[in-house]
Amino acid sequence: MTDPADSVPALRVVTTPIAQLPSLLPLIDGVRPLVFLRRGDGVAGLGETLRLTFRGPDRIRDAAAVWKRIAAAATIDDPIGISGTGLIAFGAFAFADDSARESVLIVPRVIVGRRDGQSWVTRIDDADDALESTPLGPEYRLLLKPGAQGPDAYREAVAAAVQRIQSDAGLGKVVIARDKVGHLPEGADLRRVLTELALGYPDTWTFAVDGLLGSSPETLVRVAHGTVTARVLAGSAGRGKDAESDHAEALALATSQKDLDEHRFAVQSVLDALAPHSPSLVASELPFTLKLPNLWHLASDVEGTLADGSTALDLVCELHPTAAVAGTPRAAALATIAELEPFDRARWGGPVGWVDAAGNGKWAVALRSAEIDADGTITAYAGAGIVAESDPERELAETTLKFRPIVEAFG
Repeated sequence: MTDPADSVPALRVVTTPIAQLPSLLPLIDGVRPLVFLRRGDGVAGLGETLRLTFRGPDRIRDAAAVWKRIAAAATIDDPIGISGTGLIAFGAFAFADDSARESVLIVPRVIVGRRDGQSWVTRIDDADDALESTPLGPEYRLLLKPGAQGPDAYREAVAAAVQRIQSDAGLGKVVIARDKVGHLPEGADLRRVLTELALGYPDTWTFAVDGLLGSSPETLVRVAHGTVTARVLAGSAGRGKDAESDHAEALALATSQKDLDEHRFAVQSVLDALAPHSPSLVASELPFTLKLPNLWHLASDVEGTLADGSTALDLVCELHPTAAVAGTPRAAALATIAELEPFDRARWGGPVGWVDAAGNGKWAVALRSAEIDADGTITAYAGAGIVAESDPERELAETTLKFRPIVEAFG
């Protein structure tokens, strides 16, 4: 099924508990992996029962509407009833309204999951696919090289953005990205890359959906039984070489007015988007420093109770794109991105995650990621939030740090 207008199938869904799985990654397809996990817990898919594609400015809204119809028509036997059991669809959405890259929802034939010591398998329409751990394919290493926006061009784009912010009261922040490209060897096992990311960055969301893979530290939105949460990241600094310099980097970030301003824009955009759905929203009073293996981030958590029955996809539609990946005001930032970036971001910076039949789900922002085309072309992106005080050289260095997870996982 590829057309959202097609008739809705009546899926038969059965979830059963199984013996504890040591890991999900050995079970998935190494060529077209489908997984969303953190700290080893999460969900993975095998095969495809449904593949729904969407394009244009209403792509997420259309997906939310179609998914409600599919969920309502399904017969679901789920005696476990925890996050990730029952019927779920994995999704990845393009960043821009006019992107050439299609957005997708994928319902696998078989879903396997683990959480808090519990493992399960969900089969769609009596799928009989075997659960088999298979050895990883041969090792490979490749180099990602500068793409359409090289270092010099990136500095020029940042300088242009700073000039525009300083001279235009209508633009407060814009995220400018650059790209790296490479080529995947034929038959390469992508589980090797995912294993590197999952082990190296256990506190991030490691994901693979329809050729998009990465490890994102940013939770776009999580919906669970009427509660909505989000984690906003904006403002970053490199890690120090030793404990003393590392502490100094974290302290400098926490007191940097430039980074605090960038972070404030990002938090406010999330609050503005969620407030109509959750009048009880609470955000961290001050951002905290989040430590990752390659970076310090300024982070804030947002939480509230949903008052209108919105699903995870409904809220994804409201939130995307946040100021953390676009800028503020949104329209002015998107126009600046379109002018200063010489490429289609595809699904970088877009929502990636899963949604279940009740509308619960977990969605991350597709950062620290790469897109792999059918011909093996790899394109990775990294961006930095530009405000009036930004320095082109520093922003270039920040993108270099943000490329590190993907560059090291492939190389």
